[in-house]
Amino acid sequence: RHSSETIPFIWSKTMIVISEELKKIKKDLKKELDKNRYQHTLGVMYTASCLAMRYSGDIQQAMLAGLLHDCAKCIPAERQIHLCEKNRIPMRDVELKNPHLLHAKLGALLAKSQYGIKDKTVLHAIEAHTTGMPNMGLLDKIIFVADYIEPHRDKAPDLAEVRKLAFDDINEAVLRILYDTIHYLDQRRGAVDPVTYDTYEFYRKLLNR
Repeated sequence: RHSSETIPFIWSKTMIVISEELKKIKKDLKKELDKNRYQHTLGVMYTASCLAMRYSGDIQQAMLAGLLHDCAKCIPAERQIHLCEKNRIPMRDVELKNPHLLHAKLGALLAKSQYGIKDKTVLHAIEAHTTGMPNMGLLDKIIFVADYIEPHRDKAPDLAEVRKLAFDDINEAVLRILYDTIHYLDQRRGAVDPVTYDTYEFYRKLLNR
């Protein structure tokens, strides 16, 4: 019987090396994230791997992106802004007013500079996971959906239905998550990033809704 650390990576030397990379990143992240965020991160990583298997995606990329998607989440808001300024990451007004939105693009930077990730597909999926982006690639959609449906999530409406949809048609799941997110934030007068609206319109038209 193999541990959860090695199940996806037992068939080749290359994959065993990646398994060791995941172990090291998990160890480092455990020091950076609070307990609940760390558990969420593991949930996203394993959910992303399941979605990658379902849609014939790259399991290694899915686990790396899932593991690192929130690597900047627990950095205080003022420091997130400071790090974005220092690294010349453009910030829009909605992000300055709601700095929690910065953790995705800042996370992509940290994944590259602090955790040594060079895979541009992985980095893009980390950057896109909060607001989504029009015309996302498969890994982008996998991380976006996994972040919403992972097993520790319990507050979003109709999660059982969305989880089923995620494994039936990932584009439909993306559209449903965007709709539910916009509706939820509108009801509570929360800030909706314009990119989320743009992404919703893209998938609404794509699916002829």
